[in-house]
Amino acid sequence: MITTQIPPFLAELEERFNAAMVSNDVGRIAGCITDDWLLVTPEAGPVPRARILDVVGSGRLTHASMTKVATHAAVVGDMAWVTGRGQNTGTFNGAPIQADEYITDVYRRVGDCWLCMLTHLTPAQS
Repeated sequence: MITTQIPPFLAELEERFNAAMVSNDVGRIAGCITDDWLLVTPEAGPVPRARILDVVGSGRLTHASMTKVATHAAVVGDMAWVTGRGQNTGTFNGAPIQADEYITDVYRRVGDCWLCMLTHLTPAQS
């Protein structure tokens, strides 16, 4: 779920990306990200696309829920970004996980599509 006053097309991109992640379908996830997509986490630092898709494809990482309240966004030419607070649940190596974090997704227009090229996660401090 995206709740925000950001441009509607960015909210739609975020909804599509979240739905792909919760589907745990590598093909759907790959359809939302660039070939050079990078996930930056506090635990592992920069994680390349291939590693995340492998972990999801193997079932070692699953997502059961993913929400985000977007608070900041911008579009500049063929680039856009969305920052907000998100929560997700799932499993990692069979153990339950949950996260409450600030998330920034950076999008790039590729032809007629907008694809995420960078996701940066920062744990939220309660």
